[in-house]
Amino acid sequence: MSRPALTFLRPYLYRASRSAKPAHAQAYLSLQSRFIQSIAADVYTGPHDVEKQKRLQQLGRVKPLGDYHPRLVRPIGAEALSLRDFSAKYDGIQETKADVVSVFGRVRSVRLLGSKLMFLDIERDTHRLQAMVELKKLTAQDDLDESFKNFKKVARIGDWVSITGNPTRTSTGQLSVLALQVPQILSPCLHHLPERIEDAETLARRPHIHALTNDEPGDVLRLRALIYDYVRTYFIQSGFLEVETPMFDVNAGGAIARPFETVANELSNVPIKLRIAPELNLKRLIIGGQDKIFEIGRVFRNEGVDNTHNPEFSTCEFYEVGATLPTVIARTEQLVHGLHTAIESLRSTYFPSLAPPADIDFAQPFAQFPFIPTIEQGSGRKLPDLSSPDVAEKLLQFYTDLELTIPPNPTLPRLLDTLAEIYIEPLCKNPTFITAHPEALSPLSKSHVDPSTGQRVASRVELFINSREYVNAYEEENSPFEQRRKFLQQRAFFHPHGEAAAAIDESYLEALEWGMPPTGGWGCGLDRLVMLFASKKRIADVLPFGTLRNVVGISKSR
Repeated sequence: MSRPALTFLRPYLYRASRSAKPAHAQAYLSLQSRFIQSIAADVYTGPHDVEKQKRLQQLGRVKPLGDYHPRLVRPIGAEALSLRDFSAKYDGIQETKADVVSVFGRVRSVRLLGSKLMFLDIERDTHRLQAMVELKKLTAQDDLDESFKNFKKVARIGDWVSITGNPTRTSTGQLSVLALQVPQILSPCLHHLPERIEDAETLARRPHIHALTNDEPGDVLRLRALIYDYVRTYFIQSGFLEVETPMFDVNAGGAIARPFETVANELSNVPIKLRIAPELNLKRLIIGGQDKIFEIGRVFRNEGVDNTHNPEFSTCEFYEVGATLPTVIARTEQLVHGLHTAIESLRSTYFPSLAPPADIDFAQPFAQFPFIPTIEQGSGRKLPDLSSPDVAEKLLQFYTDLELTIPPNPTLPRLLDTLAEIYIEPLCKNPTFITAHPEALSPLSKSHVDPSTGQRVASRVELFINSREYVNAYEEENSPFEQRRKFLQQRAFFHPHGEAAAAIDESYLEALEWGMPPTGGWGCGLDRLVMLFASKKRIADVLPFGTLRNVVGISKSR
């Protein structure tokens, strides 16, 4: 590119040029200059906030605002330690050590004792440390008095500061760091940090403030991490291979739910859906020769938000060749019981603010309630033949006779699910398996005639704890003929005024034609496990940014 062109595109490179400017150019540059100054002001002020303006003025009187976010540079000769490592290394000292260390953290309290001594409590990664800053103990420098005075003026709760000094223990026995230099502000807090926030809207729209003023959000994150790690380790140690399947699909199958739809620029003529379950792709891997696989990941369902549901959530699914229902039940009992034991052994150390599940016995074996006999016992009525053509009408009469509220869009699956909610789920305080569901509720499960009831039932179990579902497990349907029949049956169940039936996934049926071995499978909602072991009733309380409503609200925080 020629020099004149560069001059036009990048005039700031040619400030030495003294060429005369036309009047219109002078006017443009004047306007541009004012615009740039306006941008510079907005960088430091942003939206109007009286408290923040006062804080900015306070900081600006000491030094330029642009100097308050320096790179982290360790002083020569000082050992950089986290607060956790500092506490571990010097926990046993009784007097000041000659070691020079450098630590940093967020200021949680500031205490001034006269004009020449101040104490700071700093925090990082749940660990706290007291810092003593005494003027006479600071290393001499030309402007020491002024630097110390300025730091006292601007240091406030919420600031990130770096402190270089000696490990010591105070006369009251508190492990501390005795500053050798005036602490350096690494990132000032421009807002007043309250002790606690009770306003629900603020907590929902500003999760970072919630986490700064309450221990629970951090404890929930640690609990979630432990649950994920335990589940993953359990399957890996049991010989499973962890896999990933696509988030995007053309046919969103594996569950009955409305998917999110989008369009890929590369394939703009093909509607793309976010997955509602990884199940069918995991089974394709089983057909392709894998023996024991699992996946932990996100799924998306374009449906309602309530206390236990969010359109985006986390699941774990596993599939094991040769596993039958007894195998899956045993694995589930072993995993849930072991997870409970591990969590309770660590609760007081890693998430003390979270209460344990109340009055729930995780002892093995878990109770089992067969679906049809339990409803019949609870209602005092015998269910009709659930395979008959007029079963929906008979179930509606069943509801009418018992004066039960008929659910909206009363399809056969919905009528049966509602009966389970009424007669079975309230019995499931402790971990309990609901077994032998009617075939109509489980299109992806193998099925058979139950000799005790004469009804067609699925080879399926669900784990309920405290009347809430946690695990859904099958002996997987591996016949392409039966699977097609069940897909068609599933389409027929949808109410004409309810949700639209999903299209039949012909590609999955074709995959089954290559031969899928007898396989047991399992799906578990991980967010619900976090809710269980955090004793939370709302899924929003265990998601770091809340539900979809909260996520949308974050952008409206001003």
